[in-house]
Amino acid sequence: MIIRPLFTGPWKHHRWKGSLRFFSNICYYRNNAPPSKSDVVVSTNKAITELMKEGSIEPARKLFDEMPERTVVSWNTTISGYSEWGKFTEALKLVSLMHGSYMELNESTFSSVLSVCARSQSLSRGKQVHGLVLKSGYQSFRFVGSAILYLYSTCCEIEDARMVFDVLHQENELLWSLMLAGYVQCNLLTDAFEIFRKMPTHDVVAWTTLISGYSKVEGGCHKALELFRSMREDDNVVPNEYTLDCALRASGRLGSFYEGRALHGLVVKLGFEWDNSVSGALVDFYCNCEVLDDAMLVYSALVNPSLNDSNLLIGGLIKAGRIGVARSLFNGLIKRDPASYSLMIKGYAMSGLVEESKQLFLEMPERTLISLNTMITVYSRNGGIDKAVQLFEEAKVQENSVTWNSMISGYTQNDQHESALKLYTTMRRLAISQTRSTFALLFHACSCLGSLQQGKLIHADLIKTPFGSNNYVGTALVDMYSKCGSLGDAQASFHSIAFPNVAAWTALINGYAHHGLGSEALKCFHQMLDEGIDPNAATFVGVLLACTRVGLVGEGTRLFHVMQEQYGITPTLEHYTCLVDLLGRSGHLHEAEKLVNRMHIEPDSIIFVALLNACWFWMDVEIGERVAEKLFSLDPKSTSGCVIMSNMYAGFGRWSQKMRARKVLRNLQYKKDPGYSWIELNNKVQFFYVDDRTHHFCNIIYSTLENLTANVNSEINFDCTSSRLYWERELLS
Repeated sequence: MIIRPLFTGPWKHHRWKGSLRFFSNICYYRNNAPPSKSDVVVSTNKAITELMKEGSIEPARKLFDEMPERTVVSWNTTISGYSEWGKFTEALKLVSLMHGSYMELNESTFSSVLSVCARSQSLSRGKQVHGLVLKSGYQSFRFVGSAILYLYSTCCEIEDARMVFDVLHQENELLWSLMLAGYVQCNLLTDAFEIFRKMPTHDVVAWTTLISGYSKVEGGCHKALELFRSMREDDNVVPNEYTLDCALRASGRLGSFYEGRALHGLVVKLGFEWDNSVSGALVDFYCNCEVLDDAMLVYSALVNPSLNDSNLLIGGLIKAGRIGVARSLFNGLIKRDPASYSLMIKGYAMSGLVEESKQLFLEMPERTLISLNTMITVYSRNGGIDKAVQLFEEAKVQENSVTWNSMISGYTQNDQHESALKLYTTMRRLAISQTRSTFALLFHACSCLGSLQQGKLIHADLIKTPFGSNNYVGTALVDMYSKCGSLGDAQASFHSIAFPNVAAWTALINGYAHHGLGSEALKCFHQMLDEGIDPNAATFVGVLLACTRVGLVGEGTRLFHVMQEQYGITPTLEHYTCLVDLLGRSGHLHEAEKLVNRMHIEPDSIIFVALLNACWFWMDVEIGERVAEKLFSLDPKSTSGCVIMSNMYAGFGRWSQKMRARKVLRNLQYKKDPGYSWIELNNKVQFFYVDDRTHHFCNIIYSTLENLTANVNSEINFDCTSSRLYWERELLS
């Protein structure tokens, strides 16, 4: 028997180790007994398997290509090897070659190739293979049926996956878990729960899959922990490291400290405290609950903390404002990744150490997209919008949504709202995907401009995305419509939110309050309470403002006390200002003055101006002078105080004091800001005020206005002349 050489070219021992092993096996057979063809094939298949396990893909393929005869095992072994090392294109080409060689595909072949199609998201190829499966009659085989379902669920063709499940699940119990995982992957948690409920048995994998699904969606963490508690009631199911990871992170997102603490005890009891994912989840949990000392204890107990654990702790320390400890931890890291740098850059900026954040950015070994996005935000928030634009030009070529959102946010923070809207137009033209942050930022820009038309156009874009029912986006939309004066649209937008949270309710309450619809605002507030949603500090500002609008002194005072006693909210200056304004407008000036005097925080000039304005309305000069004295001691250049006192003295005929107030006002060189009107034309808001000469079309505008005025005057004169002639004729007749 002639043995063909298995290699040519220079000797590479590590590359041809498997081939030489195969060669030595054949030599052994030559020296003892001649190997049969089947022995050679079996030995070659084994050699290919070993080479593929080692990652020696090219030598394995060379062995495969030089085989004089191949069995289905030879093909399957090579295809499976390519798949395990992520060489999906090569695997699919080999399957095509196998099918063209009239080699019959078996259960293993179909399972492998369907898995390759799923992992490479090759749905069209997968459907072709599915057709071959149906022709071959292999669909009822356990692993083939499972692979078909896995393909469709991975490619989010969930209806096709369900059809496969409905046909095959009675003879293939593996499909239950796969169908459950498919629904979870597509965020169809209601369907996932229904499948879970009907499953013949609930093992730890099924429980963990469902808990994981709920823990990752907005508003699903309560359900995730409820499922975890139900799982613990089953003595036959013991949570694994993945279950504990999901439950801990859900507890952290909810801030459920005591539940997470109990989970920590269970982690220790089950021996998972050294598991990387669980330790990271513990650090994350304590950071989210702002119990940083416990987070540091968990971290310090780790023998070799991962970089991810370090980053989680650095992020928690930064969030809690402990920038010094975060810096020490960062400086002590032997190895840092771009995420570590980005966290510290952001941390420095949040702590007001802008120069340190800039310096660290320059020290980065390699600029990443995350670091560029972070620095765009840093420069935007600290008056460096031009530098932010330069970094954006560098980063935008990667067409990342976060980059574009960061720049849109930068423009809105620097009152360049039109630039933000123009950037969104470019973003749409380049087909860069929008996120919920994109729409929230744009609606804020529209509300600042008062541009209802632009807001409606962006709302039309929002409807085409999955974010229409999102709380974050919906709240911004309600706020935009309210500030642009379209309360009907604000109401409709609120009702489109799937599960409105306290921020969404507060936006609608504020909308009603600012438009003088106090009764509607209070009705909305009580509906929110009926829904079981607790108000926050911002909610009570809106409610107190609503009471002011309709003069409900008793209700406003009651709610002010309820806020503290029932909900534990400490009043801020905004709350006190609203209540003082409410009491003052209603004529309860003494009560308002007493409230200001016994406040637990120092009053500001705004609260004194509100009370002083009420004194002017009720013409109570005695209280007014006391309030004015305190106002001027706090703000000697208060122009509002001078104007109000001047008007009050004029009302009482105290002209000398009025003139003295006016003299102070002139010394302050006060000039009242003019009132203005605006009109939206061609997607642009145009502002106007009396004697405005700043508009770039002002000459054309005033010329047109003069022509209109002349035409109106001529019409009036014509009507007067016609009327006079008519009555003269009547009298003569």
